[in-house]
Amino acid sequence: MTLPADTHVHSEWSWDTGGPRSDAAGRMRETCRVASRIGLATLVFTEHLDLDPEWRADPGDLLPHQRHLLNDAGIVALPPLDVDGYLDSIDRCRHEFPELHIMTGLEYGQPHLNDERAAELLGRGVFDRVNGSLHTLAAAAGRSEPNTLFRLQPPDDVIRAYLDEIPRMVAGSDSFAVFTHIDYPVRSWPTTTAGPFDPKRFEGEYRSAMRSLAESGRALEMNTRRIWPWIPQWWSEEGGRAISFGSDAHTPDAIAAGFPEAMQMVERFGFRAGSRPEDFWTR
Repeated sequence: MTLPADTHVHSEWSWDTGGPRSDAAGRMRETCRVASRIGLATLVFTEHLDLDPEWRADPGDLLPHQRHLLNDAGIVALPPLDVDGYLDSIDRCRHEFPELHIMTGLEYGQPHLNDERAAELLGRGVFDRVNGSLHTLAAAAGRSEPNTLFRLQPPDDVIRAYLDEIPRMVAGSDSFAVFTHIDYPVRSWPTTTAGPFDPKRFEGEYRSAMRSLAESGRALEMNTRRIWPWIPQWWSEEGGRAISFGSDAHTPDAIAAGFPEAMQMVERFGFRAGSRPEDFWTR
């Protein structure tokens, strides 16, 4: 079985792995070693580009190695992406692993809010793939991630606010080709207080968000952290024509996780592979 490209991979150059001077140092190289071993011919290192001026959280909302980014006012201060260091690391890995097709990329957070600040970087033309992500939403005291908002607002309101923002993100930016993890808030859904997550309760909002993406001609990522059959089903029914596969791996062992199952799933809804691993699957 030929695996499609993993087009959503993080290394030590993403802030939420700990950074290049932490235990994550050398993660890109080790990820390439794993890719070569498992027969993943193509991968895209999509490091975080997060430019929100404020992001509010409590210490418990962050992983232990991220808490040093939180100041006394409850604001997460993210370090800038070291683009030159990242590109140097890409170049070294391309020389060390010539059997791999190693592509450059970004996971660009909230592009509809940040395109002006990102214009110079994006204009350099050094990134093969730009994924668009919606990680934060507006709240009373600045923007926050869903795991914070679930403590402050009814959970249904958080999901609906997330899905309502997607069409605004689509209309507000032309900088991204793929929308990632449309189920992102579900990762922190408060099962203990709200019960199991039921996507049918939000079907109308999911379909509306997908329709806006489909009408813009963008691809939807099949994020394999959770393999939901309703995502490709509703995507295809709302006019979606293209998908990419992304593990969202933050550690080398997680690359291409769940890909065989995801491939079989999307084929049931009419999506077929392109001529190259990095090509979108289309219908």
